[in-house]
Amino acid sequence: MTTAAWLALAITVAGALSYGAASILQAVAARRSAGTMRTLGHPLYLLGIGCDVFAWLGSMIALRELAVYVVESILAGSLAVTVLAARFVLRSRLRRRDVAAVVACMTALAVLTLSAGPQHDVTTTGGLRLGLCIAAALLVLIGWGAARTAPAGVVAALGGLCLGGAALTGRSLPGDPGALLTEPLVLAVLTFAVTGMTLYACALQKGQVGPVTAVHWTAEVVAPSAVALVLLGDTVRSGWELPAAIAGLVTVGAAILLATAPATTAMTLPPPEQEPTASGGERIIWWGPPPIWTPPARAAQPSARLGTAEAAGKVAA
Repeated sequence: MTTAAWLALAITVAGALSYGAASILQAVAARRSAGTMRTLGHPLYLLGIGCDVFAWLGSMIALRELAVYVVESILAGSLAVTVLAARFVLRSRLRRRDVAAVVACMTALAVLTLSAGPQHDVTTTGGLRLGLCIAAALLVLIGWGAARTAPAGVVAALGGLCLGGAALTGRSLPGDPGALLTEPLVLAVLTFAVTGMTLYACALQKGQVGPVTAVHWTAEVVAPSAVALVLLGDTVRSGWELPAAIAGLVTVGAAILLATAPATTAMTLPPPEQEPTASGGERIIWWGPPPIWTPPARAAQPSARLGTAEAAGKVAA
């Protein structure tokens, strides 16, 4: 690979680390909020969004040099980062199958990196530009309806498709920075990204973080990678087609297995009772288990107070 490709690879790996941290922050916020809008406004979720934005911007830069399937697969490896970090930081249990999945994921990602052929700038035709913009608009409408009525798995899959669509659109952006000011694909990228993150938050509110994350990453990796290979001209090194396909399947399988690890389910606690603060607002729960509710001291019943007074009178007499 060229020097620019190695730099893009380093940026993508940093993005995977950032996504791993964001997943924990967002899951905690979702379980300590009531409703999607409160989840989006929770400080921990906003911090996770900051990590997501950092990783996403890095992936947009990396897509100028690397194939979509390489970038998306490495970002899916953020689940391995989450599991390992939870083991040492949160003292979460690490199963033998989780260790095997982490090793398999890292090996598969190395194969995917080596299998990538030389990538060329995408020729953004009018048809491609129109198709991506229409797809962004359609996913907004479908996602809005699904968030109201569909189960968590469907919402998570749509969120993954949106973020995968953002990767495809980012790969299709022109290389000239000056042309971006009048490029409609910039709006399509932002639409895909915002819709994808919102749907992921909604899916976390509806279902368990493990299955939701597994479905989300599977949809984000598989479909966009296939589209990029067919329509955008992403290439695989000659003779590496089969190893790349196997490595891609191993990466997705490892992500699904790691999504069921104790580290990813440790945050699935029900939202606690909200306690009023001195200012009359709601106390924000930043981390740790929900607080234990302590019943307030109750005043003595009238009959009990009367009995006490009579006893005192008898003693005085």
